[in-house]
Amino acid sequence: MNKFIILLIFSLIFTQSCGIYKPSDARKVPTNANDRVKKNIEEGRGFRLSNLGKSGGDFLFASSNPLWRATMQKLSFAPLGVVDYGGGIIVTDWFSEEGSKEEIKIAVRFLTNEIRSDAIEVIIHKRVCQNNNSCKITKIENTTNGEIKFAILKQAAIIEKQDLVKFKEQKGEYKLPGKNF
Repeated sequence: MNKFIILLIFSLIFTQSCGIYKPSDARKVPTNANDRVKKNIEEGRGFRLSNLGKSGGDFLFASSNPLWRATMQKLSFAPLGVVDYGGGIIVTDWFSEEGSKEEIKIAVRFLTNEIRSDAIEVIIHKRVCQNNNSCKITKIENTTNGEIKFAILKQAAIIEKQDLVKFKEQKGEYKLPGKNF
């Protein structure tokens, strides 16, 4: 056990002296912290989480996810049964037109938070009841699934663009690493 501790200490000492530290020229680094942050962001060497001293911070809730918000807008015509942001699913209750014996239920599963074609899965079930105890439920796989999915993705793209414009108005122009807007 003692040999292991000694080996660990020596390995830490030798790995720390491998040139990880890079000295910088004080003449080329701005003295103002805000200028340093802006310079680092422009060069793509850093990112800004929030203005912790100036605001309450930014959090990732359902209200900040464009896909989630778009889905809620597009399914607003139907009564919602299950809405679970943490589980990534929205399911409507059974609904139908007045006087119809056919009811449908729509489920949207979120596979990623990115706005792309494989980000969500739309599942539609149809229930046909002859009387109160005799109902047949089938899964519908037709163009309606794709149309709902396309409408949600299109709305999410619009919401994301509006959010970006609002962000630029509030915070100013920032070059975000890996994103070209």
